[in-house]
Amino acid sequence: MKVRVWIKEVTVLGTILFSGLAFAQTEPDSIALAKNDFEEHFFEALKQKGIENYDKAIVEIEQCLAKEPNNPVLHHELGKNYLALKKYPEAQRAFQKAVDLNPKERWYWNGLYDVFYETKDYAQSIVVVQKLIEFDKDFQDDLVSLYMYTRQFEKALALIEEMERTSNISQMMETYKLQILSESQFKKPQKEHLEEAIRKYPQVEENYIQLIYLYTESNQEEKAMEVARKLEQNIPNSDWAQVSLFKLHLNNGNGEKASQAMYAILNSSKIEQKIKHRVLNEFLIFVNNTNTFDKELEKAVDTFGDETTVNVAKEVGIFFFNKKKADKAIYYFEKSLLKQKDDILVIELLLQAYTESNRFDKVSKRSEEYLEMYPTQARLYYYAGLAQNQLKNYKKAITFLNTGMDFVVGDIDLEINFNIQLGEAYNGLGDQTKKYTYFNRAEQLLKQKK
Repeated sequence: MKVRVWIKEVTVLGTILFSGLAFAQTEPDSIALAKNDFEEHFFEALKQKGIENYDKAIVEIEQCLAKEPNNPVLHHELGKNYLALKKYPEAQRAFQKAVDLNPKERWYWNGLYDVFYETKDYAQSIVVVQKLIEFDKDFQDDLVSLYMYTRQFEKALALIEEMERTSNISQMMETYKLQILSESQFKKPQKEHLEEAIRKYPQVEENYIQLIYLYTESNQEEKAMEVARKLEQNIPNSDWAQVSLFKLHLNNGNGEKASQAMYAILNSSKIEQKIKHRVLNEFLIFVNNTNTFDKELEKAVDTFGDETTVNVAKEVGIFFFNKKKADKAIYYFEKSLLKQKDDILVIELLLQAYTESNRFDKVSKRSEEYLEMYPTQARLYYYAGLAQNQLKNYKKAITFLNTGMDFVVGDIDLEINFNIQLGEAYNGLGDQTKKYTYFNRAEQLLKQKK
């Protein structure tokens, strides 16, 4: 998963773009004409980009570059238009030129990062993100993600630990850290050190937690339980004892006791939210692997109902969706939409989950409802058309699909699916000519992808 930092870019045209215009030896009328001509091309380029006519925008920017070939703003704008067209080599050259001309402007580096990330050139992405961190520390999350993609776990762990020393880290960084520490090369023999620390400082909870974790990971469950009991004895009111017991019960496959410990943790005001998320995640994996305790999971998710930073029901729905458990995904996507009804990602995933469970009446009803909210969202038309095909309402399917096709931009897979569904609709109507017309279009698009 890519962790990106998006901040609105500001370009001060008066001071950045036009400051390079030099008319010292030119007549006043000529100055005005040249300046007006330049500005007209530039603003026409912005207009064309705004309506997604990227080719025309490029032509206008090149007119400006003919007058100011060393203006980095122009090269940056050129790169953005090439990137929108997925012309990655051209976009890279343009962004690199902007960086070369003004390496102190972070947005030029952002452009390079976009190119390298979209082309999955993670090695070059790392180089650029290391530069971006100089502008904004939040890019450290991106760098950790890139280290994980490239399996540079040692560097990822070192950076996460550095981030922990200076601030709270995100849930994703917590997940990465757990993943790294589960790798055998990162497990260190610390048991003796922690046992001594507990003897010297019996009121420090963290030592108990770490020791329990180490015993559990080395399958020494009895010793881990002894430490958990000692924690309860030495710190009777410790909510952290429940965290330890939760892990032990889970490892022993005792879902009932694990769920009781989990509820105590989730309802505790002393335990950090990130720990609660970790406990829920571990219980979620347990439920998925055992196909039991679904009601307990539902109850646990409900405890996060007031949280504003993360839509937990959405994340659980995505988990089950990725595990190909459509019915469970549907339950959590519907719960998620009660909290955030305009989340287009969840809407589309819900429609796909309905499709995978063959609930085409639901696909039809919900897609038409959501089209009232998002009348230009191509995928909603696709699902509406697909559902009508399955319900044998072929003329209605064609209407949805033809309308939606107008909103497909730069998504070849979606365009292929539109053509397939149109072919299916005309096949249902017995029009073999149009059926093969659309199937052939889909086939040609598939060949373009190869």
